[in-house]
Amino acid sequence: MADISNTKIEDFINNFEIAVDFQTPEDISPDTVIADIRQWDSLAALSVIVMFDMTYGKTITGHDIEKSHTISDLFSLLD
Repeated sequence: MADISNTKIEDFINNFEIAVDFQTPEDISPDTVIADIRQWDSLAALSVIVMFDMTYGKTITGHDIEKSHTISDLFSLLD
């Protein structure tokens, strides 16, 4: 499990990309709007929930993801 206090946004994005496992590469940055990700779907959201639990030991819900507009917003859920 990662030390959340030392997690950088770049590491988070890398873990996000691994968790979601897009079929075609996506250009993900802190400012990426989640709804604009072409391959974003319910399976991707579930993968992010699992990533938070397995990688960071943090429990989030689908509602938390729905409230997050950008990747930075997701990252802020680690606080």
